[in-house]
Amino acid sequence: MNIGYYPGCALHGTSNEYEQSLRSCLGALDVHLQEVKDWICCGATAAHSLNHKLSLALPARNLALAQREGVQELFAPCPLCSMQLLRVQKAAADEGVRQELSAIVEAEVQSSGQVLNLIQLFQKIGPERLRAAVKTPLDSLSAACYYGCLLTRPPEVVHFDDFEQPTSMEAIVAALGAKTVEWNYKTECCGAGLTMAGEDTVLELAHKILSNAAAHGANCVVVACPMCHVNLDMKQAAAERRYGTKLGMVIYYLSDLVGLALGLPAEQLGINRHFVTKA
Repeated sequence: MNIGYYPGCALHGTSNEYEQSLRSCLGALDVHLQEVKDWICCGATAAHSLNHKLSLALPARNLALAQREGVQELFAPCPLCSMQLLRVQKAAADEGVRQELSAIVEAEVQSSGQVLNLIQLFQKIGPERLRAAVKTPLDSLSAACYYGCLLTRPPEVVHFDDFEQPTSMEAIVAALGAKTVEWNYKTECCGAGLTMAGEDTVLELAHKILSNAAAHGANCVVVACPMCHVNLDMKQAAAERRYGTKLGMVIYYLSDLVGLALGLPAEQLGINRHFVTKA
């Protein structure tokens, strides 16, 4: 299977272990990523607060580049990136907006094509195919599936799962032989980019999320977002110091679990590069 790929800034920068995990597990499933040439930043959290038109033009250029290459399905593993691409697709359904954006980015912008997040890509591969490929069932794991804010929101833009009680990640994890837990914080915010400007807020949120996962019997948390991973993994030790608790919660990308179930070594998936590697 060949699929278009928009990595976004994080996967080529601070969260490149996420891309390492993706390429390893997808390669084992014979899924080949066709990276969009000359892609640019989607604008992330900054552009929309500075210039509305810019916040549309940045992801619009990436869509136009992908469409120029004939990409009909574009995989964006960062939920913020995928949401921004979907947002501009929705805006470009208006012919006036589409023409204006096309003029700004100097390329034809269309509102067609499909943007996929990580869970949707594994859904496309199919739980049955994943189950059949499992070499090492993950029966020792009790996972808290953490969606965060942007995988399911805003619902009128992303149109993915139930925005308050999603279950799509649990279905993928179950196909790998792991157990999942019911818990309270699966769609709560981790603080996202406040990790730099408002660390106190991030530590409070991370502590609540991780403590609730542990209280409901989880021995790991599974994410599909690089920022969620940063705040729950890298900031976990600081949260433990702040609140005088020992959490020791391993934070996996969903692709990590797929890779482990396929029999890939943790080092190949980049799990050894995480801050918390053992409970």
